[in-house]
Amino acid sequence: MLYFAIIIAVVISFTLFQRKRSRALTQVILTDKQKALLTQHIDYYNNLSDDDKAYFVDKVEQFLDAVRIEGVGLEVNDTDRLMVASSAVIPIFKFKDWTYRNVTNVLLYPDTFDKDYQFEGGDERNIMGMVGSGYMNGQMILSRAALQKGFSKNNGKQNTGIHEFVHLLDKADGATDGIPEGFLPHEYIKPWVQMMHQEISKIRAGHSDIDPYAATNEAEFFAVVSEYFFEKPDQLQAKHPELYDLLSKTFGQDLAG
Repeated sequence: MLYFAIIIAVVISFTLFQRKRSRALTQVILTDKQKALLTQHIDYYNNLSDDDKAYFVDKVEQFLDAVRIEGVGLEVNDTDRLMVASSAVIPIFKFKDWTYRNVTNVLLYPDTFDKDYQFEGGDERNIMGMVGSGYMNGQMILSRAALQKGFSKNNGKQNTGIHEFVHLLDKADGATDGIPEGFLPHEYIKPWVQMMHQEISKIRAGHSDIDPYAATNEAEFFAVVSEYFFEKPDQLQAKHPELYDLLSKTFGQDLAG
């Protein structure tokens, strides 16, 4: 018994040391006021247990410590930062020790923008979010207006922030192709691809409640249905049970009910 007690004591001591070490390395620590903003704006956070809330806060702090959030044409505030960080954390909440290695900066624009990253003038400013490529690789652009709407009470099935971070998850295996190979167990990849193409055909035929933008291509399908999964899980499970089940396996989260 003494032997096992010593082993347990060593394990506990090592765990506490690792936690203290991790906290020491994290420069961003949320204040009570900032945690209150999470409660005010992030429904996902409110639905967590107390232990999971603490874990969520820890992951938000880690994200803010690693990724720079800058305003273009606006001054970034705490609510902006916490909404961006929450958008990043929600899809990866159950991925232990997983971090985004393909983004270093998030640029926040006042509103929608065009393909040339312009948010003033012109009639083609219809982009709400974008993951950069080429010389913009490692950067994400988000519309503040779209980001805020995604966390509002009347956002429906849409959340632009989650949408763009799901693109980064998709991109993590080297190909932005709508197939979450690094997260969905291998035996479910073929069923996912088959179901994805079936659903895209239904959307194009007007026989689905999934946002038509999901039929643009496979990558957009994955991002759009992921928004649906996190924003309206009960509705998704009721209308698309197989899709819900595969997304639940992908993200390691069962949010319905």
